[in-house]
Amino acid sequence: MPNGVRGALVHRVSSLPDGPLDISWLPADAARLPLGHIRLHWEPASLAGWDVTAHLGLATTEVHLASWPAAPDHWPRLVRPTIHEVRGLCAALAVATAALDLSHRLAEV
Repeated sequence: MPNGVRGALVHRVSSLPDGPLDISWLPADAARLPLGHIRLHWEPASLAGWDVTAHLGLATTEVHLASWPAAPDHWPRLVRPTIHEVRGLCAALAVATAALDLSHRLAEV
């Protein structure tokens, strides 16, 4: 990772097994992650491979989502299924939350 960043912000994850992870660098001074966004961080492992971690933005904080210690050089293929499923779950929860908010507003009318 370049100097001055604290990770990579995941924008899109392909559903294909070898599909791409579209990211942008997250500056070290960036505010915390927005709700449902995922940040990846990786650094060389002590013996071989890469230590990869993922964090998820929640309403009031960031939480540790997963770790892949000493992941092989093709680690994006390893983390892609988890990132894809979590992003799908976050999207589904956002839709459910919006529907619940709408139903509450309609019930008040």
